[in-house]
Amino acid sequence: MKEKSTAAPAYNNQSITALKGPDRVRKRPAVIFGSDGLEGAEHSVFEILSNSVDEAREGYGSVIHITAFNDRSVEVEDFGRGVPLGWNEGEGRWNWELVYCELYAGGKYDNNSEDAAYEYSLGLNGLGACATQYASEYYEVRSYDGTNVSSISFRKGEPVTELEVRPLEKRERRTGTVQRWRPDLEVFTEIDIPREYYSDMLRRQAVVNAGIRFVFKWQKPDGDFDTEEYFYENGIVDYISEIAGDTAETKTALFHLETKGRDRADMTDYKLVADVAWTVSKTVHCIEHYHNSSWLEHGGSPDKAVRLAFTSAVDKRLKATGKYNKNESKITFPDIEDCLILVTNSFSTRPSYANQTKKAITNTFIADAMNEFLKNQLEYFFAENPADADRFCNQVLVNKRSREQAENTRLDLKKKLATNMDVAHRVEKFVACRSKDPELREVYIVEGDSAMTSCKLARNADFQAIIPVRGKTLNCMKASYDRIFKNDIILDLLRVIGCGVEIQAKHKADMVSFDLANLRWSKIIICTDADEDGFQIRTLLLTLFYRLLPTLLKEGRVYIAESPLYEITASGAEPEYAYNEPDKAAITARLEKAGKKYTLQRSKGLGENSAEMMAKTTMNPATRRLIRVTPSDAAATARMFDLMLGDDLAGRKRYIAEHGAEFLAEADI
Repeated sequence: MKEKSTAAPAYNNQSITALKGPDRVRKRPAVIFGSDGLEGAEHSVFEILSNSVDEAREGYGSVIHITAFNDRSVEVEDFGRGVPLGWNEGEGRWNWELVYCELYAGGKYDNNSEDAAYEYSLGLNGLGACATQYASEYYEVRSYDGTNVSSISFRKGEPVTELEVRPLEKRERRTGTVQRWRPDLEVFTEIDIPREYYSDMLRRQAVVNAGIRFVFKWQKPDGDFDTEEYFYENGIVDYISEIAGDTAETKTALFHLETKGRDRADMTDYKLVADVAWTVSKTVHCIEHYHNSSWLEHGGSPDKAVRLAFTSAVDKRLKATGKYNKNESKITFPDIEDCLILVTNSFSTRPSYANQTKKAITNTFIADAMNEFLKNQLEYFFAENPADADRFCNQVLVNKRSREQAENTRLDLKKKLATNMDVAHRVEKFVACRSKDPELREVYIVEGDSAMTSCKLARNADFQAIIPVRGKTLNCMKASYDRIFKNDIILDLLRVIGCGVEIQAKHKADMVSFDLANLRWSKIIICTDADEDGFQIRTLLLTLFYRLLPTLLKEGRVYIAESPLYEITASGAEPEYAYNEPDKAAITARLEKAGKKYTLQRSKGLGENSAEMMAKTTMNPATRRLIRVTPSDAAATARMFDLMLGDDLAGRKRYIAEHGAEFLAEADI
C-alpha cells in the first residue's frame, strides 16, 4: 500500500491566480454586497434602484416602478434618460459591456465638475450594475432614448444576446430603463427577499427624495399584485411630522446648508448640501442620517456632527439660563437622544463611504462643516424660540436626572442581588434541594407557609426547591423601579432565581446585568390555590416576570402548576381529581353511569391537601399538570391586571359594561 505523502502543498510563483470576468463577483459576493446571504441579495436590488434614483434626482422622471415577482425576480423601471448601451468611441468598447461587464466603469466619476452628468449621485463606484448582473441567474435590460429601444440579455454574468436596437413607434415613444433580473442561488445562499425589505427601503428613499414617487408591486402566490406607493412631497419635514404625530413638544425646525470644502489641505474642494429637520417628543425618539439618498445605518460624519453640536448647544443654553443644579454634571448626548426626533439628508460630490454597502461616510469636512453649522443654527433657534428652547432643554434635564437615578438603582440592586452568598442562608424560609445541576432543579413559588409545608412533604428533595411568598406581592406593572427593589418579597424571589433582572427603563434595556447562564433552575413553577386569592397572587407573579424577567418567559422557563378543585372518591377506588368544572362533570357522569357511589370534596387550599395528593397532582413530574407560560400569556395577564387595578377608570368601566354579564354565573349572589 502506497504511503500518503505528508508534505505541505507547494507555494510558489504558480500558486497565484486571478479571478476573471463574472467570477470576480460570483465567487466572492460579500466583497461587493456585504454578504453572500439574504442581505447581499437585498443590496443588489438597492444598487440598481440607486441608478434610477440618481436619474430622477437630476430631473429625469419623477416616478420609479419596482416589482417583486413570486419567482424571486425583480424589475426596476424608471423614466430617466435611458442607460447608454451603444458604442463608446472614447473607450473603443460597447457601453453595455462597460456598464454591465466591467467593474469600476460608469458616468459618475467626474460629478465634482461643472458639466457633470450627475451632481449628487447615490451610485458612485461603477460597481453596482455590473456586480448585480454578474450575481444574477439572468439579467435583462431595455433602454429607451425617446427614439429607439435597445435591449440585451445576460445569463450568469455572460451576454447571451447581441445588442438589439429597434425604432420606437409613435405610441410607445418614451425614455427610461427597464431592468429585470433574478439573484442567483449559486451566488447567494438565500434570495427570498421579504416584502418588508422593499417597504422599508422604498419608504426611506421617498423620505429623502422629496417629490419622487415610488410605486411598488408585490406579486402574491396566486399571481395577483398588491400595489403600494411611497411619496413625501416635502421630504424629511413630512417624515418628522409622521413620526412625531401628536407627541411633538416643539415645532419642526428645518436647517439648510450649502457650502464647499475639502477633507485635506492638499485636496480640492467639493460641494456639500445638507438639510436637518428635528423636533422634540417625550415619548418618541428617532435619529436617522442619509447621504446622497443612502441610509447611513452606521452614521459616520453626520452622526458625529449632530452629537457634538446638539450636546454643545443644549449645554450652553442650560448654563446660560441657570437650569443646572449646583455641582450638577453636564448633560450627555444620550439625554438629548431620548427626546429627539431628527433626520439629516445630505448630498456631496465626493462622499467617502466606509464600504460599498454605503452604511456610513467618513468625510472629515462634512463632519466639521455640519457641526459648526448646527451649533450656530441651534443658537439662533433657541434665541428666536425661547418657549420651544425651554421645553427642549427642560426635557433633556429630566432625561439626565432619570438616567442618573436609574444608574444608582442599578448599582444598589446589583449589590442586593450579589450571587456570592449562600441563598439558603439569606432568603427567609427558602427550602433548597440536594442537586447542584441547574438543568435538573425546579423551584416552586408557593402561596404562604401552610402550602409550603404540604409541598415540602410531597416534593422530591433531590431536585425540587420551595420558596413561599408572604401574601400578595407588589403590582410590578404600576410600581416604580425604586419601589419594586425595596420590596423584600421581590428581592428574595430574584435572589433565588439567580440570573439578575432586566430593567426596561426609557430606551434602555438590561441596565442590570442579566445572564440566562446564571439561572439556577430548569423550571420555575408558580403554585397557588385555585381560588380568587390564589389567582390574584398568580397574576401578580406573572406580572413580575413580564416586567422584570421577560427572557425567562421567552425561553419557556416559567410554569403554572394546576391544582385540583375537587377530590372525587368512588367506593373501593383510588381518588380522582378534577381541575375544573368540566373535569368534575366528566368524572361524576362516568361514575354515575357505572352505578358507583362517590364522595365529592372541594379543595380548600394547598395547605390542607395531604402529602400524597400534593405529590400526585402537583409535584410528581409523571402525574402533575403544568402550564408553560408564554410572553403573550403574560402580556395579556398584565394588560388585564392593569385594566382591572390600574388608573384607567374609563377603560375599566367600559370593560365591565361590555363583559360583566359573562361573569354573573360565577358571582357569589
